[in-house]
Amino acid sequence: MHVEPDAAQAAEERATLARTTRTVLGRADLRVTHEEAGHPAVVEIAHAAQRVLRGTPQPERLAALGRLLEHARAGITAPDRGRPLRPAEPRAHLDRAVARALKAIPVREDAPLADSAVVAWRVRDIETLDRAEELLTASWPQAHAELGEIVVQVALLHGAAIDGFTDFGIHGAVLINRARLDPDPSGLPGPIRLAEALVHEGTHTRCNAAAVTAEPFLRPSGAADPLVATPLRADPRPLGGLFQQAVVLGRSVLLYERLLDHDPAAPDAVRARCDRLARDAGAAVRTLREHREALSGHGAAVADQVAEVVRAYG
Repeated sequence: MHVEPDAAQAAEERATLARTTRTVLGRADLRVTHEEAGHPAVVEIAHAAQRVLRGTPQPERLAALGRLLEHARAGITAPDRGRPLRPAEPRAHLDRAVARALKAIPVREDAPLADSAVVAWRVRDIETLDRAEELLTASWPQAHAELGEIVVQVALLHGAAIDGFTDFGIHGAVLINRARLDPDPSGLPGPIRLAEALVHEGTHTRCNAAAVTAEPFLRPSGAADPLVATPLRADPRPLGGLFQQAVVLGRSVLLYERLLDHDPAAPDAVRARCDRLARDAGAAVRTLREHREALSGHGAAVADQVAEVVRAYG
């Protein structure tokens, strides 16, 4: 994997993961097509099958997996070649992922409880997605092509708890807060904010796939992954989380540079957002340098690519 998108490489990673999913499900006497194996709901069942298959699997638990698969199949629609990034309606596998994400949010006594839930797409939401895809196709076609290979479902969230996330348990789905489809107070247009969110969550998806199909980004270590300060989270995060943030921020800077090249008359908020992302990426790179011995050769090479992206920003 590199900071620059690569649709062909992403497709190879997707195929490898699909083969793994089919193998795991086959051990539970469940058969899926290659296309089905890439669907997030089926990926979730493969993870469940791994748990069931530990030790001596109980027949009733295997039967339950089969029922889950039939339910998942009922919600799988044929690919739409005219719309690579497919809006996803609320489904059980997405709801379960949100529940897991909510449990992972640190509790703060000084902050009110917040919630998030998967919601349906409205007509105006679809229009904003179309505009975001148009911007990506025109300004950064390589990124749009890679997203088309790795993102199977785009789900919308409503509620203040979660801005957006991915979950390897439903790999191929990205979940984005509906608020990211509206202009922000600085004047950054909704389609641009959504394009950034797609690149952001798509990069996490790509990193997750690359980490398990190629050389890991971190060296194997018997010690716990150290917790470090990161630009995008208030709470300390594992070094692997910081690494992914650095790649996300580097790609986000590249997105805004291409948007500005495509439209030099873009609002001042676009340039300001680019500069902010570059500062955050620079902070991530500096922290990674302090832990460079923990990076694999692959991880160090990608970190160096992020550093090159933000070098011009000081």
